[in-house]
Amino acid sequence: MKNFIGALLLVVFFGGIEAKAQSLENPGLPQNELKLNIFNTIINGSLELGYEHFLDQNQSIGLGMTFMDRFAYVSDQGEGKDFQATSATLSYNYYFVTESNPSGIYVFPFLKYRGGSFTEVLEDVGTVETSMNSFIIGFGAGYKWVHNDKFALGPYISLARGFNDEVSDRFEPVEFNGGFTIGFRF
Repeated sequence: MKNFIGALLLVVFFGGIEAKAQSLENPGLPQNELKLNIFNTIINGSLELGYEHFLDQNQSIGLGMTFMDRFAYVSDQGEGKDFQATSATLSYNYYFVTESNPSGIYVFPFLKYRGGSFTEVLEDVGTVETSMNSFIIGFGAGYKWVHNDKFALGPYISLARGFNDEVSDRFEPVEFNGGFTIGFRF
């Protein structure tokens, strides 16, 4: 996990150096966005925080962390069920926007690493723990409304495939996710 996070930070750092050189062409556009997925916070009780660094008006590199992460929208409600997972996501975001209209559709391929476990108490077996440690690859799309080049909000959906047989046996190999982010650009 430490190696994965270190690699993500290097990609963001070196991408940021390249972006600084490119962004000098139009210094008025924001170069960064901090965001919160408010939908998952309300529905799942997960805390999903994100950061995007814009390479230009149509491209960005994103880094996200999800605390109290869960597999898709599988309910952990009920006695004896508990998700204990955290994930890190690296994405490339492409926006179909123009300078005169910064709001629009975007798409994003991504890589994700989830670490942690899911435990449940079964009547016949007792306590069963499923390792949630896995690499995940996926693709998503969304829409962002941008106001005054400062505030951004909008929905997104994504599909992803995890590469952990234990998770695939307990849940499904394909994971659906979605959300509604609220962000601040600077």
